[in-house]
Amino acid sequence: MILLFITSLVTFAIYSYALVDPNLTLFSNDLWTNFRNQMVHFGYYDRLNSSILFVVLIIILFGCNYYLLNNHKKFSAIKFALLAGILSIISYPFLSHDFFNYLFDAKILTFYHQNPYLHKALDFPTDSWLRFMHWTIRTYPYGPTFLPITVVPSFLAFGKFFLNVLFFKVMFAGFYFLSVYYLNKIDKKMALFFATQPLIIIEGLINSHNDIIAVSFGIIGIYYLLNKSLKKSSVALLISSGIKYMTAPLLILFILNVYKRINQSQAALVSFSLTLGLIIYLSITSEIQPWYFLNLFIFLPFFSSYLYKFSIFFTGLILSYYPFVRFGDWTKETIIMKHQIILVFFILNILYILALRTPGVKRIVKKT
Repeated sequence: MILLFITSLVTFAIYSYALVDPNLTLFSNDLWTNFRNQMVHFGYYDRLNSSILFVVLIIILFGCNYYLLNNHKKFSAIKFALLAGILSIISYPFLSHDFFNYLFDAKILTFYHQNPYLHKALDFPTDSWLRFMHWTIRTYPYGPTFLPITVVPSFLAFGKFFLNVLFFKVMFAGFYFLSVYYLNKIDKKMALFFATQPLIIIEGLINSHNDIIAVSFGIIGIYYLLNKSLKKSSVALLISSGIKYMTAPLLILFILNVYKRINQSQAALVSFSLTLGLIIYLSITSEIQPWYFLNLFIFLPFFSSYLYKFSIFFTGLILSYYPFVRFGDWTKETIIMKHQIILVFFILNILYILALRTPGVKRIVKKT
């Protein structure tokens, strides 16, 4: 099973380049060019086989996550996190364009010495990165704590695209590892679940959504909150909340704990409910995006048993990318198909949870 997990991660790292932007050049090298051309042909012109491989890899990762969770005493979450983190560094964010916006937003500050809250990518029309950029007409949309974090890898890259990609990938892998490290200090089983969860690996590591950084600071904040280190907790939770505002309900958890208005479990439930409410609101008013649900993993220290049971739904969120991988674009039809996939997996997950209440099924699950 370990070998299968490693093989699937390596394959995913390679496969991620199947949807690499044809206009993107990491570096000038014949080996890279040949590899990119072959992967582009597979991802763009052999979409049926590409989509089949995508689905198979997701199912394998889900199976590995399920097996490891049910045999958690035999495995080290830290080792799996190191493995996944290292492999994610060489992967391509094939299902999202946000990663490159993070790079350019930071570049506006570190290279062009301008304010990304006031300037957008199109304000720098001669920049070669615009060839593969998306969302070039918007200014900086994130909170005040994310920009300073991204300034560090951007500054160290000196405007070089390949170094930017490398350093940002290392940064995302580092925060993912910190999440696993602090979860491991709380409970080894939840740390292993987080480290090998397909939604975390795909959206947090490979696609590198900044939600994973907010999640990391949130988990760190909760760890220190549980250990009565209120100053460290408040700093971590404030940083988390200021990245994308999705984790702002964590501050309510902190305040309720400090002033002891209600017990810790009740405070966590209030914070979790508000976070889930934000996710539902954004999903209704715009579109269901799988990476929104990364924010729920912050609450593993409080609701791990419930989150474990929703692995089928989390896997369905990743599989909802199938229409894009298969047909190459988000149209009205593919978006409807995406939502249908999410709904089907949500229903399957509910049926699974209901089945667990049946004594016979419960005994079988425990044995497996």
